[in-house]
Amino acid sequence: MCRTFKPQHGHSGSLWPCPLVLARVTWTPGSARSLGTREPETMLLWLTLTILWSTTCWADQMYGNGGGTYFSSSIDNKNDISGIRVSIGPIGTIKSIQLRFGSAWSEIYGVSGGRAQEFILQPDEYIIGLVGSHRVYLRYLVVYTNLGRQAIFGQNSGRSFIVYPDVSGKVLTGLFGQSQLLGITGIGFKWDYPLAEPETTPPSTTQNIETTP
Repeated sequence: MCRTFKPQHGHSGSLWPCPLVLARVTWTPGSARSLGTREPETMLLWLTLTILWSTTCWADQMYGNGGGTYFSSSIDNKNDISGIRVSIGPIGTIKSIQLRFGSAWSEIYGVSGGRAQEFILQPDEYIIGLVGSHRVYLRYLVVYTNLGRQAIFGQNSGRSFIVYPDVSGKVLTGLFGQSQLLGITGIGFKWDYPLAEPETTPPSTTQNIETTP
């Protein structure tokens, strides 16, 4: 099943998720893994998300217990998000997140340390939904794109959440939250319309996830 998103406020075209291509993050430093398979559980998850999206809106709130130092990404008026980097600590907490705008990475949101995994978006690809889970700290994050791909960071543990924009056609443009010594304690997401016109043609089914020490 594919759902069509009809952009508003003068934006033409559509953002639509096609059958997802699973792209799991590996823990081996300096390695990259390419996957081009479609898994039944992935399709089932996307179907569940589609149903939930039609009845519930959970944008503009923070997920997690919170507490600690507040952070918020800056607005980039020239570039859309082109990648995401997530660092996982030795006990499985998500320590920090970075966003890539154009060819430049943002500052670290959270605390330093851990092993970083990157998910680079293709041209005209945008993040349109996320799934995650948390206990005291954020432990799991999955990003979904308009071209039907997903990237998984961490291990699912604790209380789960699903996030998507409040208006069809918006995409992820930033994040905010709080962090303490061991990682991110709460996270929220910013949504707006993309700066560039979205492309609706599905990409190649092969995707590289890069892991850096």
